[in-house]
Amino acid sequence: MTKAHSAGPILVPVDFSATSEAALMHAVRLASCLALPLLVLHVVHDPGTMPDYYGKALKKKQLARIEDGAAAMFDELIASAEEKHPEFKKLKKRDSMLVKGLPSGRILEVADHVDASMIVIGSKGMTGLKHLMMGSVAEQVARLAKMPVTIVKSAHPWESTS
Repeated sequence: MTKAHSAGPILVPVDFSATSEAALMHAVRLASCLALPLLVLHVVHDPGTMPDYYGKALKKKQLARIEDGAAAMFDELIASAEEKHPEFKKLKKRDSMLVKGLPSGRILEVADHVDASMIVIGSKGMTGLKHLMMGSVAEQVARLAKMPVTIVKSAHPWESTS
């Protein structure tokens, strides 16, 4: 006899961009339709690779550590999504996780650790030399993940982003 295997969560990494918010909402819809748990993840970058999006939170002198700024922005993103979309109960029941490190590697580690059913990730569509040298996080995750990956490039035209 085989053991019943419970399906792992849909993992949705967010970086506070519009595309990551669109990915979050896509993941919420998928989790609701598929009756799967939802895990929202943010990878706090190492100081040497800290992206600009922490700048606004860290300029508010009361936030001394990168982790504090990231946690505050993460909470704001979730609260904003819940306020914009109260109809999605799955968003309120989601789990959240903040981890430190380099995004693509940590996303894959978390996905393996929680036995994620799939990953839903936003992509900003980086181009030019930066893309040639680094590739995008979404692209790296899609290339290396052991589970299905859905890349969301932007909000669907029929969805309101305001």
